[in-house]
Amino acid sequence: MAQRVETAVGQTGLRETGGERRSNTVVPIVDTLRAQALQREREQHWGALLDAMPAAVYTTDAAGRLTYYNDAAAELWGHRPALGSSEWCGSWKLYWPDGTPLAHEDCPMAIALKEKRPVRGMEAACERPDGTRAPFIPYPTPLFDDAGNLIGAVNMLVDISERRRAEAQQDLLIRELHHRVKNTLATVLAIMGSTARYAETIDEFKNALTGRIGALARTHLLLADEIRSVDVGELLRKELEAFDDGTGRRVVLSGPPVQVNAQLAVSLGMAAHELTTNAAKYGSLSVYGGKVEVTWTVVIEAARRVLSIHWVESGGPPVTEPPRKGFGMRILELVLPGQIQAKTSIEFAPEGVRAHFEVPLPAEGGA
Repeated sequence: MAQRVETAVGQTGLRETGGERRSNTVVPIVDTLRAQALQREREQHWGALLDAMPAAVYTTDAAGRLTYYNDAAAELWGHRPALGSSEWCGSWKLYWPDGTPLAHEDCPMAIALKEKRPVRGMEAACERPDGTRAPFIPYPTPLFDDAGNLIGAVNMLVDISERRRAEAQQDLLIRELHHRVKNTLATVLAIMGSTARYAETIDEFKNALTGRIGALARTHLLLADEIRSVDVGELLRKELEAFDDGTGRRVVLSGPPVQVNAQLAVSLGMAAHELTTNAAKYGSLSVYGGKVEVTWTVVIEAARRVLSIHWVESGGPPVTEPPRKGFGMRILELVLPGQIQAKTSIEFAPEGVRAHFEVPLPAEGGA
């Protein structure tokens, strides 16, 4: 009977000896199971959080062997390395930012584990099995137990591919801006020199220079709005809109949408300004009822694209060829062929000036 009592009492964690009862030092199995279940729940919770993170996260043991990685890490690496065998990092290959190879045992995670310290401020790039590369910033951090012993490390890899592409695009735009400013200053100097040579008075020089610099500014304003290219129709409309009475009879523009790059836009803008100025001073735009009609199209010649522009004036005073060629004629006959390889022809017909330009265009999709 006594044995049966001792057994029953012992199941509750108490033991009877000589009529006395004392507490059992063994942790009840139910508490152990509860603690294990709680631990599994916590691990599942943190695992779900890490799997949901958009940043690549992985962990290693103290020796650097992979113990966990989330889907973002597998996507960054381009494959799913085996746990327990891959060391330091799951990347197929590693490189420094300058493109030189980086050994896995020298990577930031290896440094963090070997030196038992977090590593910050480094960059690297991983190469995937398909050959593509992705630059990233690592944040390896060693982990220690309550006694201060190294038990592993966690690392987060921040993909900076988009930032690198944005920086490259910014560098390209800055180089283009410098090139454009350089060309603009050279154009301004040429305009000033030529205007001074052909102007007979200070007022004539001032007015001509102001108009030509204004035409250049309008073209560059369009380039600034469009970033890289300008529509031919918009360029012509900006130059002729001051003479358009809104009826559609004084200024007529007709042609398909055609985008031209900065070099072509500047040259065509200056040519359009010179033709407009001449028409306003001596030609069809100098009288009521005069008309300027500009048409353009893109034709294919010997497997290349050519922009063909026709400028036709009518309804103005009778036209005669000027006794001397001014800056405008020099632009049309010399500058355009020299700068943009355009073929130009100017006819001073009695009924109005006729101008024709054939401008080679880059291949479709080209810069």
